[in-house]
Amino acid sequence: MDTTPQSGKLSSSDRLTAALLRTAPWLAFVIVALPAPLYFLLRYFTSPEEAGVYMLLVLTSLAFGVVAGLFVALLFFLYRKHWEKKMRERLAADGVTVSELGWFRAEMKPAERRALKQIEGQNALLADAYRETLASRLTATRVVKNSRREMAMVGRRLQQSSQVAGADRVRLEEELRADRSRLERTTNEAVAHEAEAETRLRLLEAAGSRHASEAETEIALQRLGMMRGQTPYALEAARLESEARSQADEILRQRDRQLPE
Repeated sequence: MDTTPQSGKLSSSDRLTAALLRTAPWLAFVIVALPAPLYFLLRYFTSPEEAGVYMLLVLTSLAFGVVAGLFVALLFFLYRKHWEKKMRERLAADGVTVSELGWFRAEMKPAERRALKQIEGQNALLADAYRETLASRLTATRVVKNSRREMAMVGRRLQQSSQVAGADRVRLEEELRADRSRLERTTNEAVAHEAEAETRLRLLEAAGSRHASEAETEIALQRLGMMRGQTPYALEAARLESEARSQADEILRQRDRQLPE
């Protein structure tokens, strides 16, 4: 069942938009570049007395059409990249899942993309485990990045707190330092999970390179402790980030109301 866009999951309209945007650059190029040259080419064959003029028009319109078509196709391509980036942010809000990995190929390392393709062609069990671990790694990397960005924002707000006088300043700084401490804990936890996921990926790649049998694969996965859905830390990290951000914003709004005009 499709969910609404606010839920962080894909809807049917999202899938339709993605499909249209994948074909839009090529379709736009054809529509912009070819009609005029084709028209003049038809007139070239149907009007022999003015064949030279129409051939010149064919070549001229083709040149301008190609340039215009490439420009329009580039606009569609850039818009698609922007739209896909917004979609990734929305999907990653509650952690990257295995079914959403296709949207995050741009964030995978080249070695990870190659290893995933290789393992998928060799061993289904290893491929499932690799995709789950890769989703965890992508989630942890995003949590680290977002937490560090939030810490930088809190640091700037701490510097701005010097404009607040009296007890309000003390309370504001205490709240911001508490937020920074929570974000530091979130970052450290996410870094640890990222390192753990990286280690598991290397172990799975090594198992895949040995062409392990299904029984050997099951034993290896049991030793690794691979389980589905190992991303609860991502939800907790997202919750902490949201709480810290909302609390800091509320404090700053109160500070702005208290500042003299």
